[in-house]
Amino acid sequence: MEVKPAIDIRGGRCVRLFQGDYNRETVFSDDPISVARWWASLGARTLHVVDLDGAACGRPVNLPLVSRISSIAGVQVELGGGLRTFGDVSAALDCGVSRAIIGTVALRDPELTRRLAERFGDAIAASVDVRDGRITVAGWMENTPTAPGEFAQELRLLGISRAIVTDVSRDGTMTGPNLEPALKVAAAGLMVTISGGIASTEHVAEIARCARATRGIVGMVIGRALYTGALSLPEAIRATHDAWNEARAESGVYAGKEDHSMP
Repeated sequence: MEVKPAIDIRGGRCVRLFQGDYNRETVFSDDPISVARWWASLGARTLHVVDLDGAACGRPVNLPLVSRISSIAGVQVELGGGLRTFGDVSAALDCGVSRAIIGTVALRDPELTRRLAERFGDAIAASVDVRDGRITVAGWMENTPTAPGEFAQELRLLGISRAIVTDVSRDGTMTGPNLEPALKVAAAGLMVTISGGIASTEHVAEIARCARATRGIVGMVIGRALYTGALSLPEAIRATHDAWNEARAESGVYAGKEDHSMP
């Protein structure tokens, strides 16, 4: 299971929002490149980068900065925010991003979503952002009547195999993850990365145990807790390994040594 540090970019700076509210922003660094290198040095294999400017205006804004982050040795980048055309997704992948995350277009343009999945395969993931049990789009500024399980089934039919599931009401709050929407998306057959509210080793362990039980949860995104020091990246990585091995031991398949593999 991967622990992915979040790097949210707005105005060229590394920031965190509270519940997706652009008016409740905390700036953590003026240098996202240095932040990315720091997370890589602490063991991150994938960085979850969001172009908040792009999410707000509907087109990518910070690709030159993202390209520099993508060039850091030993780390991959998944990018979301404003990727709403075939050309923009292609440009993101061309700048070195390993996976492009689509959200608004995944809900509103099934045909384009199908084309993207056919052309880029596993390099495309969907952002399943949930507020009050329903999907929210357009940078979390527009609510829809669509339920996450229903959306996930549609994504699967369109060829999407991965999703980042975020409970918007938990994002940036450090109050713990909401596993319910993630489990509904995983039940539809998607590989799920959970985001929103993760702030302690107990939260991390809960997700890791859930991953063992469902075999559909493959990762988690952690943001504010890492930036405030409430949780360190090495602690989070170690907690996933410990919880995973405990679950294996309880199921009688523990091999007697630390096993970092996931299904």
